[in-house]
Amino acid sequence: MKYYIGVDGGGTKTVFALFDENKKMLEFVSGPGSNHENLDTSFDGASDIIMDGLNKLCERTGVALEDVSFTLMGLAGIDHRYQYDIMCKMLKEKGLNNFEVFNDGFIVVKAGATGKSAIGYNCGTGVCCNGIDAEGKMLQLAGLGDFSGDISGGGNIVVKAFELVYNELFLGLEKTMITDMVKKEYGFKTREEILGLIEKIEGENGGEHIMNMISFFFDAVTEGDRPATEFCERMAERGAQLIAALANQMNFGSDEIEVVLSGSINVKLNNKVYLDMLLSKAEKLSGKKLKFIRLEAMPVVGCINWIMQDYAN
Repeated sequence: MKYYIGVDGGGTKTVFALFDENKKMLEFVSGPGSNHENLDTSFDGASDIIMDGLNKLCERTGVALEDVSFTLMGLAGIDHRYQYDIMCKMLKEKGLNNFEVFNDGFIVVKAGATGKSAIGYNCGTGVCCNGIDAEGKMLQLAGLGDFSGDISGGGNIVVKAFELVYNELFLGLEKTMITDMVKKEYGFKTREEILGLIEKIEGENGGEHIMNMISFFFDAVTEGDRPATEFCERMAERGAQLIAALANQMNFGSDEIEVVLSGSINVKLNNKVYLDMLLSKAEKLSGKKLKFIRLEAMPVVGCINWIMQDYAN
């Protein structure tokens, strides 16, 4: 029996999964986020997190790390060749052999596409758009935050949703349904109380409040709230530009291009209006037929799919 490991390393958590040669997931464990850009210890700390997770996975399953035939990792923050080189050097120095590293956006493609090639559009905390075409060419767009004009990540939406509430209550600008949603959820009576929501969002347990604000935003869009819908249009336009750029710059070898959608913004929310906007705009900009696939499998499954396609032999 041959064993393989897949690693999905994000900003907030890292998933380590052991697979057998039949692509069956035997076990998985989760650890801290392994994006070196989020760590004071940078690549050294990120590689420590990865090695610790691999060892914990092996301890739990009783499979020695040296008996694993291949390990494939999709890691957030590996956006350029120099980052790849440093991470690989660190992992080798810490004892890992027979592995490959990619940006985590690429394993999304392999997790959701029906074939080898597709576009992956991931919107979670941040944004990235990755393509693997019919010739095996790989290209990544976005992922640089404000520097690459990313506006569809969770952080961007939370800030915008709060801004719309602030504009209404403190500046007397256009009303938004988000205001009443916030008041109802938290029992706020005055506008000054609403300012306390910032502390909750930025606090140690801010995840729940972040998801509340994102949900309020998309619920408002669904209900036709004009300020929220205006920003949603901008999000869809930027996402469409990214998808269309990959569709036009790469060779997917078919009349219809699959676009795998992943990340909490794309797959976990009441956002049909947004996704309809995104598809319409992306098809118009690219001049191509697109098929959206909302990723249902764990992204780490893309690692074993990729291993079996290109590395198992």
